Amino acid sequence: MAAPETFATLQDLETRYPAELITLAADESTGLRDDARIEAVLRDVTVEARAILLARYSRADLDRLDDEARDVLRVYAIAMALYRVALSFSRSSERLKEGYDNAVKALQGIAAGKGKLGLIGDSSAAEPLPPGSDGANNGNVLVESAERQFTRERLRGM
Repeated sequence: MAAPETFATLQDLETRYPAELITLAADESTGLRDDARIEAVLRDVTVEARAILLARYSRADLDRLDDEARDVLRVYAIAMALYRVALSFSRSSERLKEGYDNAVKALQGIAAGKGKLGLIGDSSAAEPLPPGSDGANNGNVLVESAERQFTRERLRGM
């Protein structure tokens, strides 16, 4: 079975972080960027992200992500890859570690149902309308929130 496509590519890293990539991924002996190690990290990051998402999505689902979902995963994969590349070359930093941790937490949140990835052919991607709603909001933003805790009536007795 062929390996799944990576969520981020070397080109994605080059486009977004060209200077950091050169600094983080320079071979210890030659000083040249080690693209083979970067590609290995990108594969590892994809495996890690897929493992987290398998708590909610099937392998088949992850193979039919829509473009928007792939864009979201690309952002997380890039953050994870930068940290892992830096770690691979013993050039890690707190900022990169924080980016990695935030990406993993976001993926765990998606896996826990706090977000959703769009899938090609998924008709449930759109949120259902509330009962009794016709979908029209006349240009107003609708917000649901908890009841106000501090009202004039409640504050009078204080």
